Amino acid sequence: MSYSATRGQLDGDVRSTLEQWLPSRLVAGDHSDFTISEFSAPDAGYSGKTVFFTASWQDREGGREQMPLVLRMQASDHQLFVEPDAVRQAEVMSRLGVHAGVTTPAIVLTERDPSILGTPFYLMRRVDGRTPSDVPSWHKRGWVADLAPEDRETLFNNALRSLVAVHRVDDPQDLAYLRGDVEDTGTALGRYIEHLRGWHERIRADVVVGAGVLSTAIDVLVEQMPATTAEGVVWGDARVGNMSFADDLTVAAIFDWETASTGPPEIDLGWWLMFERYLSESLGFARLPGIPDDAETIRRYEQFGGQPTKDLAYFQLVAACVLSLITNSLATLLIRDGLDVETAHSYPGNAVTLVEQYLGEHRNQRSSSQ
Repeated sequence: MSYSATRGQLDGDVRSTLEQWLPSRLVAGDHSDFTISEFSAPDAGYSGKTVFFTASWQDREGGREQMPLVLRMQASDHQLFVEPDAVRQAEVMSRLGVHAGVTTPAIVLTERDPSILGTPFYLMRRVDGRTPSDVPSWHKRGWVADLAPEDRETLFNNALRSLVAVHRVDDPQDLAYLRGDVEDTGTALGRYIEHLRGWHERIRADVVVGAGVLSTAIDVLVEQMPATTAEGVVWGDARVGNMSFADDLTVAAIFDWETASTGPPEIDLGWWLMFERYLSESLGFARLPGIPDDAETIRRYEQFGGQPTKDLAYFQLVAACVLSLITNSLATLLIRDGLDVETAHSYPGNAVTLVEQYLGEHRNQRSSSQ
């Protein structure tokens, strides 16, 4: 049963449970009159269920305390990613948020026991800020489109500096946590591509758009993998739309770490470049003034301290394949929830078109380098 179909009942059940379960875990010391506000929700999210609310209570001196919070619940009725793990995501944010320039929301608590709310979840403090939208694309309209070109450039540069900060994290314990319980053999890129190949194998029968193109692309990625031993933090969903911006356009928070892992930084940069194309040229319109093209984005990434990059056509192809797998699964969910087939299939359709484009660019790059 879909989240939207049961939203009212879910809100009531969750609020009632939290009002009983949360006070002793959230509030230190004596207090009374603990209440939770009505829920609100962002306009997106099939990878997990996200709601905003404010907890408030009266302290021992009679003053009223308030704490704006975000509840993130692991999806239990569908799966966009191979191994959804809300509590791991919270731990990633806690670990990375201590590093300079990596601004993650403060985690308040985590809970793995599914008996509380029906699925694992975590709570984090809500950050004041605005987030660029995917639907409609922030390249087309919305608050970013309303900015002056020089302000959009400031926003974009601040976002790119945050990505560089993520890639500067080199703490061995953090990398070990992100690597997970795997044998430390081969290269980080090799493990990433093998994970992608296995993911494709598991959902191959359910691919509704571009099955043949995706199979060809995955074979190319396996057979023509660059020889790099680089291993750092891979955000996994590195893009402007996964950041919240303060009024001065600095980055207030970086979020959505479901697919965080390790590997060369080109994995994230390839995703960043691919997603910009997905939200602009793939939808039939140019990027807004102040938003750089691929070549300028790469130049600024390196200028801001990112490692020199190479073979980015390969990593953009990696990104397009990942997006195609995600959007193929998403299309099935959207159809299940009542969206017409043509519109639902347009999401993986655009992603698969990018796979075809990047396959050509990768082949051209290889030919010119030989």
